[in-house]
Amino acid sequence: MTPIRHNHSDGETVLDAARDCVLAVGVRRTTLTDVARRAGVSRMTLYRRWPDVRTLVGDVMTREWVALAVAAMPGPGAPARRRLVDGLVAGVEAFRAHPLFHKILDVDPELLLPYVLDRRGASQDALLGLITGALEEGHADGSVRVAHPGLQARSVLLIVQSFTLSLRTMTDDADPELDEAAFLGELRTLLERTLAP
Repeated sequence: MTPIRHNHSDGETVLDAARDCVLAVGVRRTTLTDVARRAGVSRMTLYRRWPDVRTLVGDVMTREWVALAVAAMPGPGAPARRRLVDGLVAGVEAFRAHPLFHKILDVDPELLLPYVLDRRGASQDALLGLITGALEEGHADGSVRVAHPGLQARSVLLIVQSFTLSLRTMTDDADPELDEAAFLGELRTLLERTLAP
């Protein structure tokens, strides 16, 4: 019988286990039973909080993506626009290198489609919050063109999202001027120019 642990870190333990299962076999082949076994919790513990694997994986993606975005944002010291642009470009690069993103893109890409075509997810809402806060700092320090912060944040996220999700369809390894680094440089230019006063 699987040992059952009861403590406040069960949620994080379950998310870690779910991430490990997805990395091992993909989303479609991951079951709540597998996650429960790996996490050392009962299946009922999972079912009380997550009705199915997709909901659980959604929470894993939110945790991973938001942590990655927060880590990519530089601390105070430079003007807000520079920090925002640096953070967004670093975030795209880190996101594209993230093993969970690679696994989902390679094995279960349909999991990402609703967030591109139909609705915003929790990760996107959290990213919009980060971007909006940085834009408002830029409005205050004069480094960002003043506009409706919600419109600016959503437009910036659309740009960053397209570079993140579709970049591999545009790069050409045979041409160094069309490699990933070149596109990240172009992303930096686009963001700088759209946000400059």
